[in-house]
Amino acid sequence: MANPTQTKAEKTAITPTRTEDYPEWYQQVVKAADLAENSPVRGCMVIKPWGYAIWENIQRILDGMFKDTGHVNAYFPLFIPKSFLEKEAEHVDGFAKECAVVTHHRLEVGPNGGLVPAGELEEPLVVRPTSETIIGAMFAQWVQSYRDLPLLVNQWANVVRWELRTRLFLRTTEFLWQEGHTCHANAEEAMEETKKMLEVYSVFAREVMAVPVIPGEKTAGERFPGAVSTFTIEAMMQDRKALQAGTSHFLGQNFAKAQDIKYQSKGGTLEHCWTTSWGVSTRLIGALIMTHSDDDGLVLPPRLAPKHVVIVPIWRKDDELEAVLAYCKKLEAELKTQKYADEKVRVMIDARDLNGGERTWDQIKKGVPVRLEVGPRDMAKDSVFMGRRDKGPKEKVSMTREEIVAGIGGILEEIQANLYQRALAYREAATVRIDSVDAFKAYFADEGGGFAMAFAADDPSYAELLKELKVTARCIPLADNEETGACIFTGRPDQKRIVFARAY
Repeated sequence: MANPTQTKAEKTAITPTRTEDYPEWYQQVVKAADLAENSPVRGCMVIKPWGYAIWENIQRILDGMFKDTGHVNAYFPLFIPKSFLEKEAEHVDGFAKECAVVTHHRLEVGPNGGLVPAGELEEPLVVRPTSETIIGAMFAQWVQSYRDLPLLVNQWANVVRWELRTRLFLRTTEFLWQEGHTCHANAEEAMEETKKMLEVYSVFAREVMAVPVIPGEKTAGERFPGAVSTFTIEAMMQDRKALQAGTSHFLGQNFAKAQDIKYQSKGGTLEHCWTTSWGVSTRLIGALIMTHSDDDGLVLPPRLAPKHVVIVPIWRKDDELEAVLAYCKKLEAELKTQKYADEKVRVMIDARDLNGGERTWDQIKKGVPVRLEVGPRDMAKDSVFMGRRDKGPKEKVSMTREEIVAGIGGILEEIQANLYQRALAYREAATVRIDSVDAFKAYFADEGGGFAMAFAADDPSYAELLKELKVTARCIPLADNEETGACIFTGRPDQKRIVFARAY
């Protein structure tokens, strides 16, 4: 079926296509799926109901995973005293250029009738770019003894990082996220926590988002400011660029010493804690879009889709409408009794006052995993036409009502698995092992490339070459990376392979 709103020459719902103009294609998918739009505040976005419903599903599932690993939720202030950031020099230096700062606490009417800031603050307040310092100040009060450890806290919040070039979901001045912060009695326990939460993110990405990721450790130049070690999950988008989908940081005692987070040990000595932090953000929605979507719009994995099934009633005459709607409502009720991924199947009926083709295409563009079209002739056979979002819009099959109700859970599982395997195959096809500088340069020439796995030292000496090629070291993979060789840049022996790519 062609999109009825386009000419015969156009074969896709989204223009331009991915191959014609990938960045603009991305923006058009966001618009067509009604996910978000730019706000009157420069660099900020309004997340619309369909987009926010995806975020709510991300939140709900991740929150359960955090609680299953012993974490509890809390909330900390949006404003951070400037002096708090100054306590950890490397940390503040890493975020200084991105900080929004509040200097006044009220507005007054000025001489020309406009409002002017008044009441200057004794100390400027930074709108949180991240919460290590303010949470650390509270942890210093909460932790007194080894009996208070480990302290495992998570926060769902918004943060502000002053961005000059923004793109919806991927990079905005304000965005939503979660940030976990924990305190431990020793380095081993803190490192175990760091890697445990990285694995939580990895499982979520693979099993819920249907996004294959490479868990690994960041190189020194890519570490979180103030961290001892940063671990990441890296995903490949359909333009072959990498997207950092989540990070987990081993902070050592750096923040504990800066913020005086101490505990009395069993032996009676006063010791600094070992801390961690870890987080993901609404950037995950951007990852979903760029991993799975096509030239007809958004494609959603069923685990995160706001609705699993949309029923599209089809009628030509007004006197058919009542009977068709009654049939659709009965079908909706039956589908809602079924389960997928231990949840009730989420179903909606789209009976808006539009022709059936428009409603169908709207739901295709929004990425609903399963579409069921029902008209008078289908009712007469007690059947529906079923379309899947992981297949082409013309690939519809007729199923009896009984078959679709009984089989909906299996269909959704199949779509989820298919999206993951498709994304994995794409990444594997665009990943190469490279063993020379010349091959490295050739691979990334003319905006080409994908993931390059190369033996490399964690060394700043080749930073200029990477900058010239617009490439970054994404991570040192944790799994299947026992092989060693000479660094292709420095010749240094016994180096592991690092993943290099262009990135968001």
